[in-house]
Amino acid sequence: MNDKYLPIGSVVLLKGGEKKVMITSYLIFSNGDSSEKKMYDYGGCAFPEGIIESNYAVGFNHDQIDKVIHMGLVNDESQELNAILRETAGEIREKFEAGELN
Repeated sequence: MNDKYLPIGSVVLLKGGEKKVMITSYLIFSNGDSSEKKMYDYGGCAFPEGIIESNYAVGFNHDQIDKVIHMGLVNDESQELNAILRETAGEIREKFEAGELN
């Protein structure tokens, strides 16, 4: 579970959570004014319900994952994306925190 980033479709339980979450995206930004905007490692939705409304989407970071319930598909494409994410996430986060990304 130490590998960042888990593949899309992975189902996880977050620390202190009771509802399973399925990973649907990476490096997402929260809505809100500039003082409340945050960047998260992952975007997800409730499992097994899926995306019912955008209001039910959740952003979370890798260190908030308590348990991996199911690992999503790992293939050459997902491994290539994982390598790109690991290489660029720090730079993207720095630009976000500097206000260069919205």
